[in-house]
Parts: sequence; C-alpha cells; structure tokens
Amino acid sequence: MKAASMPSTDFWRGKRVLVTGHSGFKGGWLTLWLHRMGAQVTGISLAPATSPSLFERAGIDALCTSHFIDIRDRQLLTSAVHQAVPEIVFHLAAQPLVRASYRDPLGTFETNVLGTAQVLESLRALSSVRVAVMVTTDKVYRNEEWQWPYRETDPLGGHDPYSASKAASEIVIASYRDAFLAARGVIIGSARAGNVIGGGDWSEDRLIPDAVRAWESGATLQIRRPDATRPWQHVLEPLAGYLVLAERLHDGRAAAGAYNFGPLTSEAASVREVIDIARQAYGAGLVQYGNADAGPHEAGWLALEIAKVRHALGVEPRWALDATVHRTMAWYRNLREGVDARALCEAEIQAYAESQA
Repeated sequence: MKAASMPSTDFWRGKRVLVTGHSGFKGGWLTLWLHRMGAQVTGISLAPATSPSLFERAGIDALCTSHFIDIRDRQLLTSAVHQAVPEIVFHLAAQPLVRASYRDPLGTFETNVLGTAQVLESLRALSSVRVAVMVTTDKVYRNEEWQWPYRETDPLGGHDPYSASKAASEIVIASYRDAFLAARGVIIGSARAGNVIGGGDWSEDRLIPDAVRAWESGATLQIRRPDATRPWQHVLEPLAGYLVLAERLHDGRAAAGAYNFGPLTSEAASVREVIDIARQAYGAGLVQYGNADAGPHEAGWLALEIAKVRHALGVEPRWALDATVHRTMAWYRNLREGVDARALCEAEIQAYAESQA
C-alpha cells in the first residue's frame, strides 16, 4: 500500500509564504508548522479575537512577520502583501462563526466575500505568487439534510449568513481564478474543511472551547443541539491537507479547483458523542442538553466526501475521533498544569507526522 502523503520539509524550507488569519486558531497552528519546516512566513490578520489565544500563548508573533490589518482595507492589504513578495498564499482570514453571523450579517459578508476578493485582487500584480490555497468551509454546500456526504461538485448554498458568505466566496475564488489569475500562471485551490478541534482554541460558540471553559470553572456545559452531526477532525488533519495541496499545485501534480478535507464518512459524529468522549478524557464535567429547536437555524447532518483528496493528493485521515478528542483535552489539561503551549503544539505535530494513516 502506498504511504499517505505528508507535507515535505524539503519543499517548504526557504519558501516565502503568506498566511492571512495567522492570529486565529487554525492560522496559528499553520504558521507554527510552516516555521518548523523552515518557511519564511508573513501573517496578515486582525489582532487575536480571544484572550487567551494560541497566538499569544505559543508566541506565534516570534515565528513570522506580522501585519495587523483588516483585509477589507484594500490599500493596507495590498501594501502588506506586496511587501511579503510571497510565493505561496494561504487565505484563512474570516468571520468564522455561524451564530456570530446572525448577529452581524453585513460584517460577515463584507469580511468573507469582499475580504476574499481583496486578497485575490492583491495577487493580480504580483509576479512572485505561484499558488494560493483559499480556505472556505464544509458549510458551502446547499444542505439537503440527506444521508450522503457532500462532493465538490454538489451545489453551493447557505441558509445562515456564515454559510452563504462562504459559498459566495467560492464563486469569487472561481471567478478570479478563471478571469485573471490562471492566465498569470497562479494556480488557485479552494479548501473545504470539516469541523476542526484541537488545543489552543478559545473561540466563542465552539463545542470543545465551551466545554473546557465550563468544566475548568466548575460550571455546567449547555448544549443546544446534541444530535447535530458533523465531520469532526483534529486541526492538523486539514492543515496537512492544505500544505500537501499547495505542494501538488506548485509542481503541477494537482489541478486548480475545490477540495474537501475531512474524516471518513463513518467518523462523522453527533455533538453528544463528542461530548461523551470529552467528558471521559477530562475525567468529569456536568452537561445539560437543550432543545434542538432553540436558537437560529443550523444544519442537522453534515459530512464530506473526501475521495478526491485521497486519490488526487494521497491525503488520508490519521487520527480517529476518539484519539482526536482525547488529544485535544490532554492539550488543555497539560497547558493548565504549566506545560508551554508551543511545546505542546510542536509535540502534537511530531506525533501526527509519526502516526500511520
């Protein structure tokens, strides 16, 4: 059996890489991993949205050149991008929360749609760029609440403003790719990833951060939709996929277009199942399950078909749900006991690289 693909240190050593959203959860992990492989990283983002944050606790600022600007500001964004002279771009900056999108729909659309267009526009005049991986979400698909996983060819859509904004950004990405960037030799891939969990996330309205906050303070975790099913995966799973995708696009072994990144369909699990594992890993914790009809609309069942990345990129999931949740809870527990956050991340990346797909 052919070994599953992993990011190549030899490829990334010395590469000039731009990461938007580097102060966020996924962006922080990606910046750390790129630095570990010897890349020269420039980050563009707002200041960290939470306190604490992975950016602060793991000292991400020391691993890259940071620009704290709003990607909707065309002049500042273009100046920072051109200063970086990137060869490869990862665009992760976004308003990433469903419930926050109900509170501020216009801000969500401005950041996720117009902001994405501004990033792509900034690349048009750059001769240095060869590849851009534009990160969207598994929620770009028109959710039919059916039992099949969504494929890259399924229709886009979105009931809530967050999902709709990300679906719209996919159309913007395709337009810039076909109308402008392909002719300049810039290869564009969009990455649609499932729900990520892992150490270092303190965002609001996310399952594991909410659980950690509640249980560390002795409070009862309130769960809105215990039966909602999602394609949960450790944060390193999609990040490994993004890195391999960029490599394959760069050397011409993969085609421009959209790619799903998630666990096997059989690993999709309900919120209740994830919390049961998290409580076991934590050792205690009170939970109160709510009414599935309470609050704004959210999809009930969602899974991704990942056949394309398995065959085109050789990317395979490495950590099953049980291991993913246990590792995540151990990260927070070890941090609380005084272990350095960057050391925890470094150890996790090493363990991931050494594990078998």
